[in-house]
Amino acid sequence: MKIVNVHEAKSQLSKLIEQVEAGEDVVIARAGKPAVRLIAFKAEARPRVGGVWRNQVSMTDDFDVLPEAWLSVFEGHRV
Repeated sequence: MKIVNVHEAKSQLSKLIEQVEAGEDVVIARAGKPAVRLIAFKAEARPRVGGVWRNQVSMTDDFDVLPEAWLSVFEGHRV
């Protein structure tokens, strides 16, 4: 286990992250007392399930129609 103080952790964060990713245990201490432990993040590897929002979301027929008043604003004109 590697113990570093807060100042060293601030200046060497990238290096410490690489060490944690390589499997090393890193603890950050404040005033000589262990405060936090860095751990590698492991994302869940679950397959995506489609259709979760089926029949829960709907759009109106004019969803992609831009109203004239909004068009003039985008073109730089005030309404």
